[in-house]
Formats: sequence, C-alpha cells, structure tokens
Amino acid sequence: MSVTVRVPAKVNVQLAVGGARPDGFHDLANVFLAVSLYDEVTVAPADSLRITCSGPDAGQVPLDRTNLAARAAELLAARHGLSPDVHIHIAKDIPVAGGMAGGSADGAGALLACDALWGTGASRAELLDICAELGSDVPFSLVGGAALGTGRGERLTPLEVGGSFHWVFAVAEGGLSTPAVYREFDRLNQGTDVPAPEASPALLTALRSGDPTALANALANDLQPAALSLRPSLADTLAAGTAAGALAALVSGSGPTTAFLAKDVDTAESVAKALLSSGTCRTARVASSPAEGAMVL
Repeated sequence: MSVTVRVPAKVNVQLAVGGARPDGFHDLANVFLAVSLYDEVTVAPADSLRITCSGPDAGQVPLDRTNLAARAAELLAARHGLSPDVHIHIAKDIPVAGGMAGGSADGAGALLACDALWGTGASRAELLDICAELGSDVPFSLVGGAALGTGRGERLTPLEVGGSFHWVFAVAEGGLSTPAVYREFDRLNQGTDVPAPEASPALLTALRSGDPTALANALANDLQPAALSLRPSLADTLAAGTAAGALAALVSGSGPTTAFLAKDVDTAESVAKALLSSGTCRTARVASSPAEGAMVL
C-alpha cells in the first residue's frame, strides 16, 4: 500500500520583511499564491526511513534526515507513538532552491501522506502545528490557494482571489541560500530603521478583483535587492521578461527563480519563449494561480 500527495509551489506576490528579531528570524507580511507547478510525494511502508527522488534537479535534493519530508514523517510518528519506517519518494517538478518553497512543499506532502498511510487521524490544527515546526513556508504548502502569512510567515489568514493569474517562472542556474539572502538583507539595511511589515491594501484589492494589471502595479519583494546583490545576473533575466511583454517581474521569494506576471496565458507562453531564447535562464515554466494545497491523489 502507498499514498501519493500532490503539493504546489508558491510565489510571493508581496514579501514585506521587518528587521531581524532577537531569535534571528524576521517578522513578515508574506502574501502567498499557490501556483500550478507540483511535486508528488509517495509514501509506502518500509523497514526503515529512506528517501528517493526523481525529476529535474533531483541530484540537488538531500536524501538524508535534513530533508523536510523525512522530518515531517519523524515528527508525526513521534506524536503518535509510531516508528517512521517509510519509503518516501519525491517526484520533483518544483525548482530546487529556487524561492518557490519546493522543500517546504515536500515536507507538507510527506506529512499529509504519512497521516493517510498510518491512519493517525490528525486534525488540521495538529498538521498545521507540525508544519510550523518544520518551517515558515510549510503551513502554506499544506493549505494552498492564497493567504497572508504573518509572524515569520507561518500564521496564515486565507485571502480571496477573484480570478486566475498567469505566470512565467525563469529558473536560474544553481540556487540561492535563503539564510544567505536574509543575511544580505540585514547587511544592506544595517543602520536603517526597517519599518514593521504590513500587507499592501492595493495588492489585496487587486487579488480580490482578479485584475492582473492592478496586481502587477502592487507586486513587491523586500528581499529582491539582497538577491540581486548576491546574484547580479538576475537583473538581466528580469529585464528580458519585461521586454518580452510581462506586466511585471520580481524575484520569487529569496530567489534565484524570477517570476513574471502576464495578462493572459498566450502572453505567458510568449514571454516564456523569449526568456528561453534570451540565454538569461536555464528554463522557463508557465503556471497559473491560485492552485489547491496539498491533496491526496
């Protein structure tokens, strides 16, 4: 017997970052949209906990206990007096280390799959509590749709979305370390009074209306200057997508994937082709949002 869960990537349409807290984290106002790029996580009984992975960039995925999928299985098992003896297979399609919460998605997917496999009957609140223990982006990977994340991003408020938005994601060569991007954010803002993060009323209105032009005018990512400082070549990718007809462009989360909002699916396809031919990215993927959260198939 095995259980397979499909879980989406995300894009941050707003990432407002406060100053560093005493615990090293940052308060956030993080507006998440789940997008239609997915990993599939399959769990099956085994003699011991092990992880395998297939798909693009599978070689970059850790196959030890540092993988959030393994940690999810261990945390759920510990709460219910079980041994985490499962084979976890990740069919990878979300870019790795790309600012799209691929590792977080795998953690949420493994958690939901193990819950179903073991019949633990965990409540939604318990699953979200484990997700928050795993990492800031993991709760949203479970929930999907659209949400405002506050605290360090783990406290979620669902948001209304009035239509579909069309995206292109340009995948860069190599990854960017999220902790390194936050350290660079702190360095760039040293000595300045970083304001408390707040969700943009204009952006929330744009989401509710389903208006891509209004959303394009409100996109914001406070980590973008830090990502560009560490990876200056991303500026060429952003320029290429904008020149090809994207309504707006930004670094996705901590990067290095860049996100381009298009007015419709045809424009998205055109922008993706232009990005591929520009030589400024490794690949370009078209997706739509919002997408459903983690789901047992």
